[in-house]
Amino acid sequence: MPFTDLEEGVGLCDPVTAQHRRSMLDLINRLRNTGVQSDIDLPMIAVIGNQSAGKSSLIESISGVTLPRSSGTCTRCPTECRLTHSETPWTCIVKLHFITDRHGAPIKPRVIAFGDPISSKSDVEERIRQAQRAILNPSMDPKTFLEGTADVEENESSFSRNYVSLGISGKELADLSFVDLPGLIASVGQAGHAHDIDLVKNLVTSYIEKPSCVILLTVACETDFENQGAHHLAKQFDPEGKRTVGVLTKPDRIPFGEEESWLRLIRNEVEPLLNNWYCVKQPSSQMIKDGIDWAGARRHESEFFATTQPWCGLDSYHQSFLRTTKLTDRLSTILAELIAKRLPEIQDELYRVMQFTEERLRALPKEPSNDPVGEVLRLLGGFQKEVSERLEGTPDETGLLQTIRPHTEKFKSEIHGTAPNFVPWEREENVWHKLRPAGFLSTEEKVGNSDDEDDDGVSGKHFAPNTPKKRPVVVPLRNAIYIEDVMQRAQKARTRELPDNYPFVVQKVYITEVLQKWEKPALDLFDIVYDILRADAEKMIDRHFTAIGRGSAKQSVLMTVQDHLDVAAERTKERIRWILDLEGSPTTLNTHYFTDYRGKFFAYYKGVRDNNSLTTQNWKTPVEPGKAAGVQKVISSLAEIGLNARPEDLPKLLPADPMEAAIAIMASVRAYFQVAYKRFIDMVPMAIDYELVRGLERGLDRALRDGLQLTGTDAHERCAAMLQEPTSVAMQRQEVSKKLERLREARKELRKLSV
Repeated sequence: MPFTDLEEGVGLCDPVTAQHRRSMLDLINRLRNTGVQSDIDLPMIAVIGNQSAGKSSLIESISGVTLPRSSGTCTRCPTECRLTHSETPWTCIVKLHFITDRHGAPIKPRVIAFGDPISSKSDVEERIRQAQRAILNPSMDPKTFLEGTADVEENESSFSRNYVSLGISGKELADLSFVDLPGLIASVGQAGHAHDIDLVKNLVTSYIEKPSCVILLTVACETDFENQGAHHLAKQFDPEGKRTVGVLTKPDRIPFGEEESWLRLIRNEVEPLLNNWYCVKQPSSQMIKDGIDWAGARRHESEFFATTQPWCGLDSYHQSFLRTTKLTDRLSTILAELIAKRLPEIQDELYRVMQFTEERLRALPKEPSNDPVGEVLRLLGGFQKEVSERLEGTPDETGLLQTIRPHTEKFKSEIHGTAPNFVPWEREENVWHKLRPAGFLSTEEKVGNSDDEDDDGVSGKHFAPNTPKKRPVVVPLRNAIYIEDVMQRAQKARTRELPDNYPFVVQKVYITEVLQKWEKPALDLFDIVYDILRADAEKMIDRHFTAIGRGSAKQSVLMTVQDHLDVAAERTKERIRWILDLEGSPTTLNTHYFTDYRGKFFAYYKGVRDNNSLTTQNWKTPVEPGKAAGVQKVISSLAEIGLNARPEDLPKLLPADPMEAAIAIMASVRAYFQVAYKRFIDMVPMAIDYELVRGLERGLDRALRDGLQLTGTDAHERCAAMLQEPTSVAMQRQEVSKKLERLREARKELRKLSV
């Protein structure tokens, strides 16, 4: 959230008691110990400045401890100072905080106590130096640096986000917490690296870009203000100056005559800040060498501002912005009140981040089980359950059976379309006859016909109508088998039969020619169903095993199921060939059905050979009134002598036809087709369904157990390998789990405050 807590420059409420202020600071310190600052925005003070801007001296004056000093940049990792006013003797506890690995990737926060508590201020500098070296060499045991046994010629990292914390308590200290960041650098020496410039800038930015970070900006008066990059960086992230506190250092080094430009900052006339600019004066290098203590440094600072122009000439209000003690008190108040203000928001933000993190963790694949064999069996059980449900049939349009059904209907239509198209007249007589639909077939099941067929399945192509003025034009019937061809084949097939008998081989040849057309549609249907079933199985395998392990589980199951399906497929093709072989020997026990259709087709073929109205009448369509009366008269006359007849039976009364033997053959073949094709369009889909579709489920459990080798002595190791998750997922799980752990620890600390 935006940093708006200091709109009036003195906080949101009256100054709180020291105890309350200490409790707020302690809470933030405990929260930071959990590492949660990488997840939510915690109030803090970050001390920034250019290299040699006097940051270290400022921190020494606030904390009362001496920091490591060297030529050039000496602070190479953040140093967090947690100051607590206490009536107990002065104490400093040093800890190492590792929040990233050597490559900068987040890790589970580790906090390591670095040595025993320090009771002498003179020992702090060396301890901090050792701690910083331990931070910059994370792969080494920190104890080796503490004990002085580490042999390191060059640090593993030039700078680090891991940090050192100093827990300092004493009577002369204010309750305050801040972090000292490496100074911004403009160039690197021979021992440095060019990328260190950006590395330090990015490190500083990672702190001050957070809306709840109070920026303690140190500016050395000995250098031109506009040339100090720390000021420009602070202004980039706090352009209105609402959360920046400016500190002028080294006021004794202002060139003569330039004092006014710096006084204008103290008076907040230029580069105004909501919480103003302060000025501090630290001991010189010579004073430090002479051993000046903290109290002496504070006295010297007070004397400087009280006696030195132009500082001593400032009014009382602006005098309140001079001296380290004034700055420390103000910083302590700013931070404590900011924490108190932010506390409800921290709780809300923590709750939201926890929810989001828990959702991320739930979205990850299930963590590998400690019982890999049991887990694999459970996964297989769920997969087989879905297989069983899909094969049994699901009531939705995307169901497996619903997907197969249109192809079965097409198969039926293709088989129906192979019916022999017998024409009961000679080829040259084609122009004088019209092949009318067989009315009795209109009661048959409607099967998808082509445009070249009538609804009854008999070809409807016929000659162009004859007119007195034009010669008839012959339009050949599709796949027509003319009666003289049938008669000619019957005559050639006769051996020693009587003149009115013809061998069965004639019918068998015609039947065989039809049956030969059935193999391709049957195998096409098999191929289509196989492809549909295989694709459906692969989708089910994807749903159950894609997110499992590194892909070996899915691949193993996929190969096993495909092998099992191929066995069922081969068995199915054998059944289809067996059915085709059965049909290759024409026979039927459905005598009534065959005889009934044989009689109907015989009458139909015989009737359409005659051109009179009686024999050419389509008995399923309305009859002209005059003709209808004649038909009814004939039927009534037959009834009078005890013969019950229907209109379609009348062609049987016609005189003997020399082609009657051929008509009988045609009627037998066509009637047998009706018997056989209906039998075939049932048997083939049933065989495919039983052997292939339902066959996938039969024996699947055993196939999976054997294929995945779940019963061997090394089944545990094999299942564990299948469930082993990808490294990227494992790393993501570890990252999210560690983050969730930090958040939960932080929530515990917040609950302690409410109690």
